[in-house]
Amino acid sequence: MPDVVATVRALPPGCGVVFRHDGVPGRATLAQHVARACRAGRLVMVMTAPALPGVGLHLRRGYRSGAVPRLVTSSSHNRLEVLRAKRAGAAVVFVSPLFSTRSHPDGTALGGVRWRIAGAGVGGVFALGGINAETVRAVPPCAMGFGAIGALTACGSHAT
Repeated sequence: MPDVVATVRALPPGCGVVFRHDGVPGRATLAQHVARACRAGRLVMVMTAPALPGVGLHLRRGYRSGAVPRLVTSSSHNRLEVLRAKRAGAAVVFVSPLFSTRSHPDGTALGGVRWRIAGAGVGGVFALGGINAETVRAVPPCAMGFGAIGALTACGSHAT
């Protein structure tokens, strides 16, 4: 994402930011700038380990090590990973990909039925993958919310 901070500043209050940026040079400094922008915009921020103090933790596929911070989120791609994430203390689980997505061109979209099965009976399940202005209308109504990555690019923020 070329200008993460500008993208974060453009988000409306109440949104959340999942900061991954693994392996990016200057990650810690960038994370501090993003955290500052999140606080200023009244946004929730979680990030993959190592996380900043006061920022929630984002797990990969429900795997956790160490202490559980105040807020934990996780990515998930199937029912097993959703359950693992919930056992690890995730309040929010992003189940993906709901639709085909540019970020994982070789991946198979779950589609509505498999997406619902993956998150069945589990609270705090959000949709991710291929979410844009058109597909958002087809997000299953049982989703607590949705996340977007590529859609931010389409809005002119140059985010990925």
